[in-house]
Amino acid sequence: QVQLVESGGGSVQPGGSLTLTCTGTGFHLPYYRVGWFRKAPGKEREAVGCIDGDGRSYRGVPLYSDSTQSRFTISKDYTDNTVRLQMSLLRPEDSAVYYCAKDLVLNAGPGCYLKIQKYDRWGQGTQVTVAS
Repeated sequence: QVQLVESGGGSVQPGGSLTLTCTGTGFHLPYYRVGWFRKAPGKEREAVGCIDGDGRSYRGVPLYSDSTQSRFTISKDYTDNTVRLQMSLLRPEDSAVYYCAKDLVLNAGPGCYLKIQKYDRWGQGTQVTVAS
């Protein structure tokens, strides 16, 4: 069964760091474009960043939204079938449920998308709370 599972959420103080992990089961997650999104109460789901996928040993090139550029880092790990979102300098406005998602195409090549519509399979989400 194809599934994505997010983990690593929790509570952190402003300025702190947290790493979220997206684990794929039933398929090779790092071979796909993977996006990270978040949804805060009362707001639309928005893109955090993404990373492209193009075959084994391809490290991938990430793309970030304006609000996360220079603070967040996306990477992939073929050995444990994961894509990670490392978050630093966290702000209260980063509080949200964070989701990872994969697109349809295996080994799609360079480039990824910060658009919800480009992804077909989603995880259940993990809560991140940034507060004093």
